[in-house]
Amino acid sequence: MSPATDRVLRAPFAADPWGSRGRLFPEPVSPTRTEFQRDRDRIIHSTAFRRLAHKTQVFVPHEGDHYRTRLTHTIEVAQIARALARALKLDEDLAEALALAHDLGHTPFGHTGEDALEELMAAQGGFDHNAQALRIVTKLEHRYANYDGLNLSWETLEGLVKHNGPLTDRAGQGIDRYAHKGVPTEILECDARRSLDLFTFASAEAQAAAIADDIAYNTHDVDDGLRAGLFDIADLKDVPFVGDLVREIEAAHPHLERTRVIHELGRRIITRFVEDVIGESLRRLAQLNPQSAADVRAADMPVVTLSGQMVAADRAMKDFLYPHMYRHPRVMKVRTDAAEIVRNLFAAFLRDPTKMPDEWSNAARAINGPDVEAKLMHLVRDYMAGMTDRFCAQEHRRLFGSVPELTISSAF
Repeated sequence: MSPATDRVLRAPFAADPWGSRGRLFPEPVSPTRTEFQRDRDRIIHSTAFRRLAHKTQVFVPHEGDHYRTRLTHTIEVAQIARALARALKLDEDLAEALALAHDLGHTPFGHTGEDALEELMAAQGGFDHNAQALRIVTKLEHRYANYDGLNLSWETLEGLVKHNGPLTDRAGQGIDRYAHKGVPTEILECDARRSLDLFTFASAEAQAAAIADDIAYNTHDVDDGLRAGLFDIADLKDVPFVGDLVREIEAAHPHLERTRVIHELGRRIITRFVEDVIGESLRRLAQLNPQSAADVRAADMPVVTLSGQMVAADRAMKDFLYPHMYRHPRVMKVRTDAAEIVRNLFAAFLRDPTKMPDEWSNAARAINGPDVEAKLMHLVRDYMAGMTDRFCAQEHRRLFGSVPELTISSAF
């Protein structure tokens, strides 16, 4: 597709792959792909992306073949992000690239591993999976002869960091989640090399990827929770929005078997959320009337988001899932055991870095100068954050002779 044809199909406020702000390391333009298509392809072929297949969403991967992993979740997010981008005439490839990259920085054992590393790295600023994703795509992937990382475009790096909104005010002070602990050092270092405009919103494509993430995990966590028997369909009837959909399905299909009810519920949740985002976003865009992607970034609110009514529905779903799934006693037993694995391994590698593979133990031996212990902690963090659930458990067995069972079913 020629640049002229592409620009006709996209809205004026869409990110322009032919006018990208470039890469940290300049490269010749591809004769067959746009800049954002190249980013998407590099993400898909990265080692970190492949590891998502064996990283926890809520259930550890060996629980069952049909529960979501980080990889299947990511694919679902990408599908929804592309659908939103298409409806809003955004750049679908950038939206997809950001959806595919949004969870690259997640640890083994999902949020359990992240919480454990946050605790272990507290003296070093904690752990932030968005900052870790940025480290992966700018430093930790070693696939190319000329540079570390994937050398992604400015727009993809910006969206990876800011898809949930600005990180600072114009004076550079952290806001929202970063108001007290500050913006992670990894993000500030990248911003110093090439400003990411941390005080503005990201592109509409990044916003589409962020809301797609919310839609996907709300829906599939309901689906997985029902399949795991953590709650039943009847329990959902008192949940605003979801309960209405359950009754709607029962009225239309009074004798439908349970598995089809679950599928139908998930389909309707996604459809209603997607339609709402499109409607609300079109309303906001009409009000703002942006003439460029810069106008979207400079706005004082996101332009791709849910309506107030569906924000309430989203909140109701999370309020239900938190006690019934994320903090269910069966899930908490696994979380406790998984956190112990992460803490044990972190301490073991910090105490004796030679227990890590050669690439990492050699890097540990090369550490010198001031703050050796802090640098070693960051190295161990990078190594452990990249682990899959399976490898993490295998390493615990190798070093400690045993590993907890880590299955929800074992807690029944």
